[in-house]
Amino acid sequence: MLKVLASTWALLLGLMLLMLGNGMQGTLLGIRGAIENFSTTQMSVVMSCYFIGFLFGSRMAPEMIRRVGHVRVFAALGSMISAVLILYAAAPHWIAWALMRVLIGFSFSGVYITAESWLNNASTNETRGQALSLYLIVQMIGIIAAQVLLNMADPSGYILFVIPSVLVSLAFTPILLSVSPAPAFDTTKPLSFRALYQASPLGCVGMFLLGGIFSAQFGMASVWGTQAGLNVRDLSIFVASIYVGGLVLQFPIGWFSDRMDRRKLILALAIAGTVVLAVPVLTDAPFWLLIVVGALMGGISNPLYSLLLAYVNDYLDSSDMAAASAGLIFINGVGAISGPIVTGWMMGAIGPSGFFLFMALIFGVLALYAAWRMTQRRSTPEASGTYTAMSPTASVISVEAALERSETDSPPH
Repeated sequence: MLKVLASTWALLLGLMLLMLGNGMQGTLLGIRGAIENFSTTQMSVVMSCYFIGFLFGSRMAPEMIRRVGHVRVFAALGSMISAVLILYAAAPHWIAWALMRVLIGFSFSGVYITAESWLNNASTNETRGQALSLYLIVQMIGIIAAQVLLNMADPSGYILFVIPSVLVSLAFTPILLSVSPAPAFDTTKPLSFRALYQASPLGCVGMFLLGGIFSAQFGMASVWGTQAGLNVRDLSIFVASIYVGGLVLQFPIGWFSDRMDRRKLILALAIAGTVVLAVPVLTDAPFWLLIVVGALMGGISNPLYSLLLAYVNDYLDSSDMAAASAGLIFINGVGAISGPIVTGWMMGAIGPSGFFLFMALIFGVLALYAAWRMTQRRSTPEASGTYTAMSPTASVISVEAALERSETDSPPH
């Protein structure tokens, strides 16, 4: 692990600074939107637009990289992110924010693809698993630390928009100065959605539903907090708890994933998610209980992403894994676009508890579908790949590497 860290520290440092900037702007907009008197519906559109941009970026960035190269794409998109982070405060209108969120989602998607391809290229087959684990840890640390930075200044001013802009600008310094040459870049033609669904219906439906859950967490947690009357300190603690839970529970769930029928684990986690998220809907939960709910919510949904990837991998030939990664990312992204919109509608209809109710219902649908699928297909007692911890923000580069690594690490069967 230390050897991998020594060879990739500049990339990982840059990626952590990027996550600091992205984590700050996601939460800050929800707080500032309330200050600007934006409605819940307006903020749900703003938050959804990030995932629209991210989805387009995942499709278009590879072609941009092939045409003009990694360095130019990286620098151009990084400059776009830094500029948009400043412009949020200069143009406090929800339509302007929605358009800027499309731009910033597009740009972050391209930046992740570029940085992850460098990280993947810097790793060997023997160290790629450790590099992916370090990448996940760095991402989570960046988002968690970003919540601490939100308490450094008044959210009604400019400083909290300047800080992430500076962090993102600094993120490119260690990456661009230490990584040379840029890796060759190529992408595999995606597997058709029909073929992907036929290979794993539960994997495809699960990835779609999980996209909505993740985007609700990432985009609407701060909107929920302001509507629920939390101050900046308490809101930042709640958001941080989601990612702490996601980081802590990744590895124990991964251990179980490689030792039991993955469908049973998916079903158990979906049921657990439904029960946990029903608590703040049905009760007037105190703040300490909300922290526990947030940690369990993140601790269930983040590992579920990696678990579904591993499950899909069980039904793929090694030659199809790279092609499947792009399709799975796209399915997850389509689901993510709807998450903030539906959550905002529910919060507008029934109040803050709509935030938790939306995710409880989605987990419930996933549990029912998983239970039904278990009656339609026999289990795979010998999994064809191992569980690899991944973040839902990962690009197709990391997902492809994770799928390939899980096949390499799996026992012969």
